[in-house]
Amino acid sequence: MSLFCFSNCHSNTMHKTSDSAAKFNYVNLAENLLYNVRTNEPYHEMLDALQTADEPVLLKQLNTDDKRKAFWLNIYNAFIQLKLKVAPEQYKDRNSFFAKDLITIAGHSLSFDDIENGILRHSKIKISMGYLGKIFVGDFEKKFRVDTLDNRVHFALNCGAKSCPPIAYYSADKIDVQLNLAASSYLLNECKVEGNTVIVPKTLSWFSGDFGGKTGVIVLLKKYKVIPAAMQPDIKYLEYNWQLTLGSFED
Repeated sequence: MSLFCFSNCHSNTMHKTSDSAAKFNYVNLAENLLYNVRTNEPYHEMLDALQTADEPVLLKQLNTDDKRKAFWLNIYNAFIQLKLKVAPEQYKDRNSFFAKDLITIAGHSLSFDDIENGILRHSKIKISMGYLGKIFVGDFEKKFRVDTLDNRVHFALNCGAKSCPPIAYYSADKIDVQLNLAASSYLLNECKVEGNTVIVPKTLSWFSGDFGGKTGVIVLLKKYKVIPAAMQPDIKYLEYNWQLTLGSFED
């Protein structure tokens, strides 16, 4: 069981919410979906509940960035496993796979790019390294995206590649601690220090703007004790291993 999995992801039932207008607590439902995907327990009713969710109710429940991050991280990671387990050949054309509308939430068709770059990264252009925002943003994305980009989500999203961070279950009330653990664990495991050079995951280059450029990356490495506080290193980037690797859950 993941260090990040708490009591609400042990249940196969869909949690009721105190909101009289809603049948489900959708934040917990997304976490339970991910748990059931991992354990091969029934999840089709959960998918139906997410597909047919009442948009105003979902919006009311996802009323903080902590709830939005927990919900969309669990949704992204669960659906990556679901879609690629059924049809792994889709991964041969990854750009197409991530751009396709493969997920339905509250009647809206979404792609993995929509969730990652639109909702979790506050409407960033995918190929801009995090330096440019979208000019035209759809209504659903505007309503459901985070208010503030949290670059730690890059250490929580698992797109199916071998180099991705392990999958964990995220809860709104614990997510700050959980994302710090995810960032620390991934960076300490992946980074290599060789003399005055630190070799870091390619993610820190692809999304450089999210981390504040090279200066921000160095600050991040010091924060998580990958390098000493006094070190001013050169930065090199690891090659990303795109080998399809499903089921990479945190133990």
